[in-house]
Amino acid sequence: METSLHRQLKERFRLPDSQIEVKVGRYRIDVVTEGRLIEIQQSGLSAIRDKINRLLAEDYVVEVVKPLVARKRIIKLSRKNGGEIHRRWSPKRANELTLFDELIYFTRVFPHPNLKLVVPLVEIEELRYPGHGRRRRWRSNDYLIKDRLLVKMVSMQTYDSATDLHRLLPPDLESPFDTKQLAERLGINRYDAQRIGYVLRKTGSAIQVGKRGNAVLYELVEPLSQSVPVKQKLVELPTIGPEPTERKAKKSKRSVKKAPTKKSQPRKKTTTKKPARAKPKTRKRSAA
Repeated sequence: METSLHRQLKERFRLPDSQIEVKVGRYRIDVVTEGRLIEIQQSGLSAIRDKINRLLAEDYVVEVVKPLVARKRIIKLSRKNGGEIHRRWSPKRANELTLFDELIYFTRVFPHPNLKLVVPLVEIEELRYPGHGRRRRWRSNDYLIKDRLLVKMVSMQTYDSATDLHRLLPPDLESPFDTKQLAERLGINRYDAQRIGYVLRKTGSAIQVGKRGNAVLYELVEPLSQSVPVKQKLVELPTIGPEPTERKAKKSKRSVKKAPTKKSQPRKKTTTKKPARAKPKTRKRSAA
């Protein structure tokens, strides 16, 4: 079911002459405006990876809007259409670095010359009510989400190429650097820094230049030396039937009749009947 947050974002990114919920090929696009396809994705980017890959293979210009929840107020309801019981702020908060967590499973698509990532930081309200849904294991504190509402758009960033990811890194980062130095400069743990290094390397934003002990050394790619974004291997779309010329050629081959050939008949198995065993003659006993 479409949430209010999804509808509100569609209204934010549409123009007066835009079309909403347009079917393009086998997919349904949220907003089509000025020759651009705008897809709004609340969940992970991995869910639309193949969809965006195929649209880019057909030379469409695509914008992916991925909202990151910077602040969320949770409103608990007594039941689905019941009254409010309690409200609180969620301890989970996203920031601009959260984009790297999404790009881990999107590096085969981004960057691309026809792709733009739009990342707004938003503040939302989430309405919950008690329920289990389709969970296999039930717990007493299970809940279902009724709706999500957009309260405020904090900021918005766009990413057109791999080098645009440099804006998320410290400006005076050492070169070359390892993930330990990156973690210290960003104030995050080493595991998250390793995930960022993986995304930088896979998208072409940084290259591996060596090792310091067991630590991999990275060096950022200069924007001027990367005039064209790195292209990843795209999914080949299946062709529907052969071309007309190929069909004619196949028909001509079929029209040529081959001379009949004598089919070798399978050899019949010869079975030899065994002669019936003669019964032993019995002598008649003469009466005494």
